[in-house]
Amino acid sequence: MFPLRSCEIDSGLITRFGAIDDMEGGQTSRTNLVLNYDKTLSQNASIKNKVFYSNYNFELFSNFTFFLEDPIYGDQIKQKETRNIFGLNSDYKLSFNNIDGNFSAGLSLRYDQSFGNELSLTANRNETITPIQLGDINETNFGTYINGKFNFGKFIINPALRLDYFNFVYNDALLNNYKTQPETKSILSPKLNVLYNYNDNLQLYLKTGKGFHSNDTRVVVAQSGLTILPASYGFDVGYIWKPIPNLLFNTAYWYLFLEQEFVYVGDAGIVEPSGKTRRQGLDFGLRYEPINQLYFNLDATYTRARAIEEANGEDYIPLAPDFTFVSGINYKTKSGFYGGMQLKHINDRPANEDNSINAEGYTICDLNLGYQLKNVTLGIQVQNLFDVDWNETQFATESRLQNETASVEEIHFTPGTPFFIKGTLTVNF
Repeated sequence: MFPLRSCEIDSGLITRFGAIDDMEGGQTSRTNLVLNYDKTLSQNASIKNKVFYSNYNFELFSNFTFFLEDPIYGDQIKQKETRNIFGLNSDYKLSFNNIDGNFSAGLSLRYDQSFGNELSLTANRNETITPIQLGDINETNFGTYINGKFNFGKFIINPALRLDYFNFVYNDALLNNYKTQPETKSILSPKLNVLYNYNDNLQLYLKTGKGFHSNDTRVVVAQSGLTILPASYGFDVGYIWKPIPNLLFNTAYWYLFLEQEFVYVGDAGIVEPSGKTRRQGLDFGLRYEPINQLYFNLDATYTRARAIEEANGEDYIPLAPDFTFVSGINYKTKSGFYGGMQLKHINDRPANEDNSINAEGYTICDLNLGYQLKNVTLGIQVQNLFDVDWNETQFATESRLQNETASVEEIHFTPGTPFFIKGTLTVNF
């Protein structure tokens, strides 16, 4: 990731696919093991069980601000961890003989065990200048829920209730007296959905619920358990309409209130609270089959996202999009040939709280062609068909390059994929 000014024509520093710090990068790996066991207990009852294990290794070197803080060695940081994740899910479902509906309940358990969780200031990947965070994290989440779905004529009533318990434990290796720092928290999340089937082609719905946002274990123990699980409250109301057999519309208005936003500051190793927020918007979807085997889809969203406790004009939520648009057309013949084109658009959006810096939007198209013969599929994917220069990850960041006497705050970005052709071979057995 690098600033816009470094690849401008008159700067001559790097190209869009160059690097200010060529030591950036890293490696990661993940191994997953999943075991499922489903059993029908009776004509009306069944249970589904899943046990899983994941091993995750991560090491990344980044430089977001270059020479802003350290004019000699630079501001390179190292993030590293080894994580084991253990978990299980169990879901029980029961249908009633004398009531049109069903009942389900379940429990879940996840245990994250992270060793050597490190964030350090480094030089040339080899020399550790200053350790910022170093320690072991153990986080346990136990959850249980009950859910009901009942049919009353044209109405479907779906109440649910979930309880989550978290245990956060951090062993901070940078303390003079190495010690365990635990914190615990529980939260109750109710939900209620009401659906009305006007006829076979039109359904109206209202969905409401409470959720939460979990905080970083290191921040939880540092703040002595404050703002661990801020609650979120939301609803959406809309309809699903099928006016003719080959056309479907879906439109919804939604609202979301969050008691506390969190902003992760990667180079400082902290998570900063940024106050209460409100988001609301409209979603629109369309699915259409104009002729047999030709499919058209369209999804558009408009969102207004604002911080509640800030002054007007300084209440933008950085990088929250206000308009997105995704569409595609796909065709598949009975002989096995298929093809399609997809379009993705996102508007310019605020990159800071007063909207003085914008993250640039983009519109890109992808193409795919292929042929399926029994269990073998040959395909070609063309990404960014028209070779548009677009920016993928974007942040408003203050930085200083080595030849600069003062820092500059502007967009830092990772370039999006240019025109690219990829072949695929898939064998199903």
